[in-house]
Amino acid sequence: MSKEFSDRERKSGRATFYESDAVRKLLGDAFHPGGLALTRHLGEIIGLSQGNHVLDVACGRGSSAVHLAERFGCHVTGLEYNARNIVSAHALAEERGVSILTTFRQGDAEGLPFDDETFDAAISECSFCAFPDKARAAAEIARVLRPGGRLGLTDMTTSGPLPEDIQTLLSWVACIAGAGAAESYVETLKGAGFIDFTVEDQRSALLDLVTDIRRKLLGAEIAAGLGKLDLGDADLEEGKRLARQGAELIEKGAVGYTLIVARKR
Repeated sequence: MSKEFSDRERKSGRATFYESDAVRKLLGDAFHPGGLALTRHLGEIIGLSQGNHVLDVACGRGSSAVHLAERFGCHVTGLEYNARNIVSAHALAEERGVSILTTFRQGDAEGLPFDDETFDAAISECSFCAFPDKARAAAEIARVLRPGGRLGLTDMTTSGPLPEDIQTLLSWVACIAGAGAAESYVETLKGAGFIDFTVEDQRSALLDLVTDIRRKLLGAEIAAGLGKLDLGDADLEEGKRLARQGAELIEKGAVGYTLIVARKR
């Protein structure tokens, strides 16, 4: 959601449906198209194995980093801008017994705090589209990868401008700020020295996620009608409309989710 749109909403005094505390409690606030199954698929495509040193750029609360360490036995360093997420990531790794395989650091993707040629592979999920300077971020990832190092990313893609209201939903489900066509991502990565591209359309993962939201909203509507759920002042009809519109845009191809794998020259 653009700052301009967010400011306008605050000034009007009407909170959008998906910013309601009651709705967030109902639906949760940690969404990742494809879930850990897609993370595992990404790890398989880039050929992760035991002993690899992997960078997870914009790792969030560490769920993907922990999963990759568990699944492949690789060493994963998660980089995250938000300090609170770093604390959560450490706690999750401790809870899952992979602290010895994981490290989490605070930092910026456009100025990675690592030496040249440190990692065998890097991943970025739901984050590349949000980097203000994508070319710089791509160059930084290439810098810290060893020659022949693999990059795997999954991210939102769009084929043109979107209605402002639908950005409320899509900004929450999967960050859409700065999203563009998959081809533009590939060109940016080529400019940073990446080659041997594999591109997969993962739009179905995003559609499944929005479909699940629509199912939960229907359940909420039934529960509210029976007096078993209080959504406060949240406008359920507005939420259903946005979810329906989001699904239509995905089905038409205006919004997508794409997996891109490449290798450092």
